[in-house]
Amino acid sequence: MSTILEEHESSGFYDELAELQHLVYADWHASIERQGDAVAAIIRERWQPAVRVLDAACGVGTQSLGLAARGFEVVGSDLATAALARARREAAARGLDITFLQADLRHLTAAHQGPFDVVLACDNAIPHLQTAEEILQAFRQMRSLLRPGGGCLISVRDYGAIDRRGTHMLPYGVRTTAEGRIAVFQLWDFVDSTRYDLRMCFVHDLDGAPRAQVLQTRYHAILLPELEALLDEAGFEAVERISDRFFQPLLAATNPGGAAPRASP
Repeated sequence: MSTILEEHESSGFYDELAELQHLVYADWHASIERQGDAVAAIIRERWQPAVRVLDAACGVGTQSLGLAARGFEVVGSDLATAALARARREAAARGLDITFLQADLRHLTAAHQGPFDVVLACDNAIPHLQTAEEILQAFRQMRSLLRPGGGCLISVRDYGAIDRRGTHMLPYGVRTTAEGRIAVFQLWDFVDSTRYDLRMCFVHDLDGAPRAQVLQTRYHAILLPELEALLDEAGFEAVERISDRFFQPLLAATNPGGAAPRASP
């Protein structure tokens, strides 16, 4: 049996993905720790003092959980209600005090009150916004919630490093669960050089009854230099690309008005 859930709005995609999200990782709990260490180190190097963090695309909590465990006061937000429900459950299971709210990246000030020391959006969340205008709006919202000298940190795919044509398959691996094996992979179908439809595929082999789940969303294959220019246009300064400290390229930028940020080593 095959279940296909087609949804270009990212919130629907992530609602369906919420209870399967950990299967994207060989070891989600270890990834929470690694990502928490990496992001915390960058924040402390660049934007001290940094205590209050807004994870503006928190999903099921991968970065929020890691940062809260390292002493940050974390507020997480996302559009996907099921993802937020899982994030709350995961935080409670770890004894972490994290506030989770529903909010759109383009309208963060409708849900949040600043100032924050850092606003972040990881896991390629920004390219769910389909136009440069929407991304600029999100960056301006992020900046409006930051204290002077506070930081914006996003992680995105480097679309300039791949062939933005045709169909690509990205295997994640076969996960062994208590119920059986699940093969996890993605299919990317490029509509043109700037847009592609992503299908997140889970093929279950549970008790001898194979079943496939296919979740679909659309991404904007925006290039890193374009994102850097939009951060500049939104009023950030010291925009810097960090390529070797996270599983995706990072863009770091600072809200003017405070001490100059330290460059990453």
